[in-house]
Amino acid sequence: MFRISHLLKTMTSDDAPKAPRKMPGPVVIWNLIRRCNLSCKHCYATSLDIDFSGELTTAQVKATIDDLKIAKVPVLILSGGEPLMRPDIFEITAYAKAKGFYVALSTNGTLINEDNIEQIKAADYQYVGISIDGLEEYHDQFRRQQGSFKASLKAVELCKKAGIKVGLRLCLTRDNKHQLEDMLQLMEQYKVDKFYMSHLNYSGRGKRSSDRDAMFNMTKAAMEQLFERAWQHINDGIESDFVTGNNDADGPFMLQWAQHKFGDDPRYTQRLKNLKQHLINWGGNASGVNVANIDNTGTIHPDTYWWNHALGNVKTENFSDVWRDTQDQLMQGFRQKPRPVKGRCAQCKHLAICGGNTRTRAFAQTGDAWAEDPGCYLNDVEIGIATTLPQMQDIEVKQVS
Repeated sequence: MFRISHLLKTMTSDDAPKAPRKMPGPVVIWNLIRRCNLSCKHCYATSLDIDFSGELTTAQVKATIDDLKIAKVPVLILSGGEPLMRPDIFEITAYAKAKGFYVALSTNGTLINEDNIEQIKAADYQYVGISIDGLEEYHDQFRRQQGSFKASLKAVELCKKAGIKVGLRLCLTRDNKHQLEDMLQLMEQYKVDKFYMSHLNYSGRGKRSSDRDAMFNMTKAAMEQLFERAWQHINDGIESDFVTGNNDADGPFMLQWAQHKFGDDPRYTQRLKNLKQHLINWGGNASGVNVANIDNTGTIHPDTYWWNHALGNVKTENFSDVWRDTQDQLMQGFRQKPRPVKGRCAQCKHLAICGGNTRTRAFAQTGDAWAEDPGCYLNDVEIGIATTLPQMQDIEVKQVS
């Protein structure tokens, strides 16, 4: 996760960056259930509204939570499918909270209503992320269910009234990029605490939709829009949190944006140097290091987009042992510094910031997890491996409505 607001706040003072803090264990994104009441086009879990066999029992989930404490996991993000379709979701949440975990809920929001909002409030989630992928017509078509937009926005409203920290989650595509400003206005209208924009990753249904990924010029424009809005909120004293995920080129691009915006002002000379160090301390892609995934059947993965790559299973193995002792070659590569990336990524001057970016796109396109990332939206000049660009790269890509 790339924390835009957190990083931009460092530009408000000359305070030197602190030494990077080593996380005690990985954040675990846990797909507790594969079943979902929606069938969204980008779903990495390829969920359906049916029961899936082999899912973890309540007892198995609780035993795994005990072991995750041993593994020093600080954060559990309960996801799906749609996690609210698990009958024991609140029992699981209470157990995890009693163990001291930071617990977040990732939901499409359509099942949050007046009948269960008090239960959700009582569950005391530190954060509830609700996915809304555009305005009503686009969202309902993308989520493949009429009325899902209104239901999800109703969930946002109910969470806010209940005092629950809530966020909007948007997957950026070529087809909804022009609605980003409208989504930011919704955030402000509903006083949403957090705005998360996910870049499209090529896995699950997203893999089949890779040709619909936001084109690079559009991605840059969207990122600049988020940077500007986050900076505006900081200056206006609005407490909000802008974050992105699934494209670690966001880090180098933020540095480039800040250099263009503040580079001529001597007051920001030291702050720009500090920002670069903050970005290096962040280090980019955290798959297999500070991020882990457990799927609905208990299989352990380096992150949520590596469901084709199993490390073990919590039904028969301890997560703590698998995560600590794995000799898996992909995991060894993730934990190598710098990572053994190839092509443009190996030559990039920003490798220390982005960490080689998301490897699943390279694997999906080439079969080689360490090939250059085809989703990096920075050009050869921006990453320092060319001084000029072929003219064809300057052609503006037309937006698809």
